[in-house]
Amino acid sequence: MPLLNELIIIDDKAGTPVYLQITNLFIHHIRQGRLRKGVKLPGSRELAVMLGINRMTVVAAYQELEAQGWIEMLPKKGTFVKAKLPVLSPKQLAGEAADVPLPAQPGFIYDKKKIIPVAFSDFPSASKLAFNDGFPDVRLAPIEELTRCMRSLSRLSANKKYLLYGGAQGTLLLRQTLANFLCDTRGLSITADNILITKGAQMGIFIAASVIINPGDEVVVGIPGYKMANITFQQLGAKLNYVPVDEEGIDTNAIEKLCEKKKVRLVYVIPHHHNPTTVTLSPERRMHLLKLATKHRFAIIEDDYDYDFHYSSKPIMPMASYDSKGNVVYIGTLTKTFAPAVRLGFMVAPKEFIQTATYFRKNVDTQGDSLMENAIAELYKDGTIARHIKRSVKLYKERRDHFCDCLQKELSDQVSFKVPDGGMSVWTTFLKHDLKEISRKALDHGLIMKDGTAYDVGKQHFNAVRLGFASLNAKEQVQAVKIISEVMNRSIPL
Repeated sequence: MPLLNELIIIDDKAGTPVYLQITNLFIHHIRQGRLRKGVKLPGSRELAVMLGINRMTVVAAYQELEAQGWIEMLPKKGTFVKAKLPVLSPKQLAGEAADVPLPAQPGFIYDKKKIIPVAFSDFPSASKLAFNDGFPDVRLAPIEELTRCMRSLSRLSANKKYLLYGGAQGTLLLRQTLANFLCDTRGLSITADNILITKGAQMGIFIAASVIINPGDEVVVGIPGYKMANITFQQLGAKLNYVPVDEEGIDTNAIEKLCEKKKVRLVYVIPHHHNPTTVTLSPERRMHLLKLATKHRFAIIEDDYDYDFHYSSKPIMPMASYDSKGNVVYIGTLTKTFAPAVRLGFMVAPKEFIQTATYFRKNVDTQGDSLMENAIAELYKDGTIARHIKRSVKLYKERRDHFCDCLQKELSDQVSFKVPDGGMSVWTTFLKHDLKEISRKALDHGLIMKDGTAYDVGKQHFNAVRLGFASLNAKEQVQAVKIISEVMNRSIPL
């Protein structure tokens, strides 16, 4: 079958394995009719010689084609294209050419400018060090316990219902378990009806803001602040009002002055280990903000994303635990407890708001992963999560201290920082060098770090970045700080 020389063209530079290239090309030409149904194909040795490749590669391709139902290998007869193909051949429209490549631009009209661009990246290279935004060390995550629990639950016939549709608010088991946990650890007097399970804190922020905000509403955020929350509010049409964040957290006196001039709809606040500065909102400002919310009838989104990771003393009780008027929507996440890929968070609010938020959530994402939710609940109940948090807090405190020592010894005259009371990152201001240049050159030396521009607003340029220490062990921290030191020594000062 000499035609195959022209039909099967192998690209040595492609990232796709050769046997899969052969498989895909055979399928393509069978569907196009160039290899008709029932035709006999060359043997593996003959085709290998014809294509100039190893015979086992052809064998692998034939096995894949047979497994997918495109060919059949009959003993003592040979290999044939199946007479009955695994998929129906779509009828070609009259006048239309086959194999039209998908164009880069859509053929319909839409306003892409209404969607705010968000920076994103693929998974970090395993060959590079990374100062992330403050994430846990995934090497410590109790994933084996989680998967074992999911397997165990999946074997029970009573749990087969969790493979069906249902549970838009989250499974009752997890909501009841979380209600007890949040009552015991954060003083929240709630029931399962006050909880909506989400896929991480970001989803919780989006759902809460979508229910609260109308286009043109005034929203108060901190500066510097969490960019993803700001983009969410802007995407919903809100007008952002930036209020300074100092050593005691967001300036509530400035919020009060704003409320005298504008009808504030929502205040977004991060009470513990503020993103990005890592400061904690003082008790006085928390109570002041609650009074302002009652007086001016605005909502508070309290994003308590890493409440459990406090090192110096016990964390302050959430505002939600003192909220007797129902002004606070409390957001939390398990991402910082397990790993970023474990997308589980929660929203706590008055029952009526949770019901409305659940309606909205069902429109966005019908439901969560019910088996995963129940497995997480079991890990709370058997103490696995509590033990993991305890071990992690002890280890991350050691890593924080070690990392801050490294910064002080290697970069004391070039950066400014404060040892954080909690969280997983250090807010670091670069004093003498442009952070964008440092970030770019560090990448060339095997270190991934952000350039800090995400925190800038207007003409306000901080030249600072969150350096996540929790996911790096002591040796990795030394290597990462050394790279920054070497890069700065070779760079031109500001």
